[in-house]
Amino acid sequence: MTEPVLSYPVFTLDNEQLLPAGTRLTPDILKEIASAGNAPETPHIHMLTHATVADDLREFCRQSPYDVIFSDGEQLDLLFRQMERLRLSRPLIDFLDFFREQDFYTYQHTLTVFALSMLLAHVLEDDAESAVREALGAPTHDFGKLCVPLPVLKKADPLTPIDRRQLEHHALAGYVLLTYYTGNPLNPAAVAARDHHERKDGSGYPSAKKLNDHMVEIVAVSDIFDALIATRPYRRGAFDTRTALEQITVMGEEGKLSWDIIRALVSCNRRDHPDYAECHISLEKRGTPPQGNLYGVTAD
Repeated sequence: MTEPVLSYPVFTLDNEQLLPAGTRLTPDILKEIASAGNAPETPHIHMLTHATVADDLREFCRQSPYDVIFSDGEQLDLLFRQMERLRLSRPLIDFLDFFREQDFYTYQHTLTVFALSMLLAHVLEDDAESAVREALGAPTHDFGKLCVPLPVLKKADPLTPIDRRQLEHHALAGYVLLTYYTGNPLNPAAVAARDHHERKDGSGYPSAKKLNDHMVEIVAVSDIFDALIATRPYRRGAFDTRTALEQITVMGEEGKLSWDIIRALVSCNRRDHPDYAECHISLEKRGTPPQGNLYGVTAD
């Protein structure tokens, strides 16, 4: 497969340019970036002990529809105990601080996708502990949004083609940044940042390749669901849970997403949390998308 090319430069949070626009991400370039980051020398911090992260995440889990998804208190406590062991380097913590201050939606989205990914990994994987370790790419899946102008992230009007290219740049930018900060282009966090917008049928971005990494796909499904049920500037209201799940079901019918992950997500949204393997998914579409939804609409 041809190596992807950066459409825009990649900058760190302190405005250091790592790579210019037009750079082809060859193995040699990635090796150079990984070596330059000095990852072993970077101090690490327990994410849930930093600032208000733990309190914020518990509050997000109490909001609809996550109050249903995380209604099993013992299960939620287990997830928090596992998250308490997660240590992030200082730059990754700074990412959370930056977006908590500058774009609260991205901050909340980062944490809820993280928690939902961990829950789905527990539901789907036989070796839950190993699965959770792999799923830890989720807290920084949108790390590359550091390289997207804030007015584009917060834009209420339809995106222009340039806006859309800038927004989609976050996938490769996150991959480069996390390769730099972790010292490893194969790190699960870096791979999840790069591939969480790819799809099984090759219809995604940035490389339009067929996604076959189950853990990254768990992050991808969590990302789609949370984006749908959240209030965003480009639509008048959020998708209700039924309509959001129907939208994801359509993606399963189109071969974009795996049915086992969809079933697990549907199961978690039902109050009795049935076994996902026995969870029946109706293909009938009765939901109503919110009015005035500009997502995917491109301005002239």
